Amino acid sequence: MNLYFRLIWLMVWRVRHCNKIDFLGTSRIDFRALPLDCDINLHMTNSRYPALMDLARTYMLAEMGSLKRFLQLKWFPIVNAAEFTYIRDIKPFAKFEIESKLVGWDEKYFYIEQRFVSVKGLHCIVHVRGVFVCKGKQVPITDIVKEAGFTGPQPELPPEVQKWIAFLQLKKERNM
Repeated sequence: MNLYFRLIWLMVWRVRHCNKIDFLGTSRIDFRALPLDCDINLHMTNSRYPALMDLARTYMLAEMGSLKRFLQLKWFPIVNAAEFTYIRDIKPFAKFEIESKLVGWDEKYFYIEQRFVSVKGLHCIVHVRGVFVCKGKQVPITDIVKEAGFTGPQPELPPEVQKWIAFLQLKKERNM
């Protein structure tokens, strides 16, 4: 239930008062680990990370200046794959920040890196692969980049993302 309140807070307040970042800039949004975010081990439960990441990516689109336009076009983001590396836990009531950054794209997917950071350092790093869909069809990456107003060169994907892409392809081929 607290995610609904966080979503309303995000859409009503945070999006209207957000910073502006470049298409390849880093978005930062603060959170606090509430008791309902935690499990019996007294740290933030693993299932809460992706839910908060959804909010952080929405905020990133707002900071890029693309959220309103993408909603008008009825383009909705879909996560295709994610890989998590947990480094240290987040305790109840701890403040932390989610840093979100578009690290690149290929002919089909865009790739985002999200980091959970607090005064204690890095807690978790996540790579997300996704697409935008409209009326059940994938929106071409070139359309997304164009609509976002990005005219610079396409960045090279980081080596760890390239290896993850190869691993995802291997898993797909092995299970066919």
